[in-house]
Amino acid sequence: GSRIFTKYYTPPHQTASNSSASTSSSPYPDKTAQTRFEKGLLAKTAKQTGDILLYDNRIVLYKMESDVALYVVGSVDENEILLYNVLLALRDSLHLLFKQSVDKRTVVENYDLVSLAVDEICDDGVVLETDPTIIVQRCSKAPSQDVNLSRIDPFSEQGVNNLAQLGKAKLTDWLRQGL
Repeated sequence: GSRIFTKYYTPPHQTASNSSASTSSSPYPDKTAQTRFEKGLLAKTAKQTGDILLYDNRIVLYKMESDVALYVVGSVDENEILLYNVLLALRDSLHLLFKQSVDKRTVVENYDLVSLAVDEICDDGVVLETDPTIIVQRCSKAPSQDVNLSRIDPFSEQGVNNLAQLGKAKLTDWLRQGL
């Protein structure tokens, strides 16, 4: 298998001893190191039946969804329960966003939503949100068709009513998204 989406973070809070030890704080600084890690991880998890394992001195949590494997990897110092909640938030958010099974074709076709969901869950290695309904509200697609305001005559009674309805609908959507 090949990766569809990946996001690597450097630890957000480094101690003084960690930051002075090396200039590159990422354990996988280039694509070849990342690919080597990912291929080894895929080979290791293909034989496992659990949801968690220790690989390359990292905690790995994973879920298999049809032909897609979802991984959350953290350092050995991380809280496993928090990482597991991040994994479940990603899986459940994708199920809600796609309204169907999470498979390779759907993930590729909705790559933008996957990227938004990951960004809503985690920002630069810091977990922001783990509630799938809130994540889905924040990354749901905008309406595909916008209202043509030039066709509405604002001086007629019907035009005023149409503008009021449009404003009400936009305000409701805005409040629903929590902005």
